Amino acid sequence: MNKTLALMAAASVVAFAASANAYEFTPYVAADYTYTDTNFADVNGGKVALGTEYNKYFGTEVFYQRTGSDRVHEDGLTNEYSFQTYGLDAYGYLPLGCDQVVSLVGTAGIANIDLKYTNAGESRKTENGLGYRLGAGVEYDVSENVAVRALYRYTFADKLGGVDHLSEYSLGVKYSF
Repeated sequence: MNKTLALMAAASVVAFAASANAYEFTPYVAADYTYTDTNFADVNGGKVALGTEYNKYFGTEVFYQRTGSDRVHEDGLTNEYSFQTYGLDAYGYLPLGCDQVVSLVGTAGIANIDLKYTNAGESRKTENGLGYRLGAGVEYDVSENVAVRALYRYTFADKLGGVDHLSEYSLGVKYSF
């Protein structure tokens, strides 16, 4: 009898904790300006994302990113490059201070990268591949629903069109529902 009551009490505590965590589910939308630096081209772009914070320490985000073109002049020839990327990132947050309006942010994710390029007047080519991303940054909660963030990400591109890595700097705003 005592074991049954103890088991029921434990199950109630777990159910209560699970239902309390369910209400911390916070969806958001985000928009970021991005500057991408590769081993041969630098491009500006933008990113839109849909995400969810499951609690104050963990979240996930799906994103779509597109850059403009960069023309690189080399040995009298002109090469042009642009990127289009989409994928999934996991976010880890470390709130700081008593008010916890500033958080350190760490990210890890995977991205599908489409590299479009033209080498010295040739026809436009597209290469597609996966990239693995790691990032770090900071986020500041302006209000209960609005936050600004600055992030750096390093992407391993696996020699996609001659690109072996991408360094990405982003600055953006996030609106939570």
